[in-house]
Amino acid sequence: MKLIMLGSGTSTGVPRVGGDWGLCDPFNPRNRRSRVSIIVESDSGQRVLVDTSPDLRHQLLANQIDRIDAVLWTHDHADHCHGIDDLRVMRFDRSNPLPGYASAECAKRLRKRFDYVFAGQYGYPTIVDLKTLDELRLLAGFSVRHCEMPHGGMTSTGYVLDDGQKTIGYATDFGEITEEMLAVFANVDLLVCDCLRRKPHPTHAHLDLSLELAKRCKIDRVVLTHLDKSMDYADLSAQVPDGVQVGYDGLRLEV
Repeated sequence: MKLIMLGSGTSTGVPRVGGDWGLCDPFNPRNRRSRVSIIVESDSGQRVLVDTSPDLRHQLLANQIDRIDAVLWTHDHADHCHGIDDLRVMRFDRSNPLPGYASAECAKRLRKRFDYVFAGQYGYPTIVDLKTLDELRLLAGFSVRHCEMPHGGMTSTGYVLDDGQKTIGYATDFGEITEEMLAVFANVDLLVCDCLRRKPHPTHAHLDLSLELAKRCKIDRVVLTHLDKSMDYADLSAQVPDGVQVGYDGLRLEV
């Protein structure tokens, strides 16, 4: 399996509009962060995209991705879904819509906000065949398990993709650890984990909480994501323990 980290930043990206780099060194390219999305690719080349970041077009071009086979959404916050229109290009050479899945609440909100994507409009075809997670069994050659994670007054869906030999977990936008999360992410081979900043945050994981999830789930390989402007790549890389890697845009890993 392969992980392609398309984006690694928080909702405003790094730098923020106006050139605000915070504590991040502007001369280190790994501090330039677009909004979070990942692709998980199977050994046979099938690709699952998780979230449609507002920066999706740039991310796909930068990583030379011209095809995906399915889409998952974690939740409907703008930084995770407002690049959805860039899926149109992925539909051009297909005879049918892209398969897509989200929680029931997320799917409801996505359909309301982007109705043309899921129903077609004015002669344009449906881009995504959106279904809820209770209908999900296999997706693009992967088995998928999932859980709802606390994210302020709502939830974000965590995913584990399994190719029968290895597993990649994705846990972004959570503010506390639940028993369901511990069960779903237990012993995954690689976990991509929310890590907004060092100080606690009401709706996101901070560094200690990210490391706690990995420890309690007995995960040896972790990549941190959703990093804000306080998380300088070099400084954070020097601080994290063995087995933990600071994510960055364009990172590619094999599992």
